[in-house]
Amino acid sequence: MVEQSYLTKVIKERRAIKKGYTDKEVKEETVRELLEPAIWAPTHGIRQPWRFIFVGQDRLPDFAKKVASTYPEGRRENRENYLNEPNAILVVLMEESEIPKQWEENYGATAAMIQNFWLLAWEKDLGVVWKTNPHIYDQKVKEIIQAGENEKIVGFIHLGYFDEVPAKKDRISVQDKFTVY
Repeated sequence: MVEQSYLTKVIKERRAIKKGYTDKEVKEETVRELLEPAIWAPTHGIRQPWRFIFVGQDRLPDFAKKVASTYPEGRRENRENYLNEPNAILVVLMEESEIPKQWEENYGATAAMIQNFWLLAWEKDLGVVWKTNPHIYDQKVKEIIQAGENEKIVGFIHLGYFDEVPAKKDRISVQDKFTVY
């Protein structure tokens, strides 16, 4: 049996940490340190189309209340509680292009950067989950975070330290997804 590389091990062990966060604070400095190598993701034309907004533990309640206020009255409390579950949120935005090819390249680069960030965070026992809830498409939320006209919210990255690793979910074998032309 061939021994797995460290990178292979991290890729296979990484999980989405959706809840069960500890009280340990996710610091802005830690997120910046993880982003520095994460931004080395492939990016066509070195466009580096991403931008980040960090919402730390101290600002999270106000942020959650503002974002939740964009939902219908009956869902606001639920959404506010939901947005207060992680210890911090990293909002990831990308530059949108009117050229479809560039738009897709920008989205692909941003997704690759998020995966890099996720793997680096996992290595530091920092839980991550990439959230794409309806509020990321809401113009009012774009206004709350002061997103530019040509920026898309790619996701709210929920962050928090954790004690328990969720169970591994199997993947469909490459053999079942692979053909030769």
